Amino acid sequence: MENDSLRDLVTVEDESGRQLSYEVDALFEMQGESYALLRNENDTVLMRVEEDEKGQHLVNITNQTEKESLLDAYQIAVDAAPAEE
Repeated sequence: MENDSLRDLVTVEDESGRQLSYEVDALFEMQGESYALLRNENDTVLMRVEEDEKGQHLVNITNQTEKESLLDAYQIAVDAAPAEE
């Protein structure tokens, strides 16, 4: 077991055009939509996963209420069924 913490990495462009690298911390579905929880050393980001003929894309969630509701529901699910170590 060389590196159990190795995760998928994605690069996201922020509003300023800077490219930031994140680890995919979790992928989950809620109410028929797919979401990705991304983390790096400075930030945690929740994005919607959308799919079209070109593939999957990460889309920013701009509605703060929606984002908070999703994160609350995700935390409840994690607390109810924690991952095995």
